Amino acid sequence: QVQLVESGGGLVQAGGSLRLSCAASEYTFSTTAMGWFRQAPGKEREFVAAIGRDSATIDYADSVKGRFTISRDNAKNTVYLQMNSLKPEDTGVYYCAVERDNPWYAPQETYKYDYWGQGTQVTVSS
Repeated sequence: QVQLVESGGGLVQAGGSLRLSCAASEYTFSTTAMGWFRQAPGKEREFVAAIGRDSATIDYADSVKGRFTISRDNAKNTVYLQMNSLKPEDTGVYYCAVERDNPWYAPQETYKYDYWGQGTQVTVSS
């Protein structure tokens, strides 16, 4: 049973920073790609960032490029999302997810991800 637990969300003013973490358990973390997604109220879940199993492949949504950084520590079974220069439009619930079939890549498509965490709320005030 794959379990993903996100943490690090909270309330921050525009221009501030947050670091999200996603701890995975009970599976071979280092053999899968990982992704971060977010969902704002009334909107569909959208891709934020993804990272391949060995960190060689990384991809970002255009809206976060230059502000967010995804990284992973396979020894700790954890993936991170460093978020800088936050904007009110970054507000939403942030989810991490596991992608097993394309571990060397960083897929953007939501449907390719197999397991999801419960999410952590990020609120950016103006």
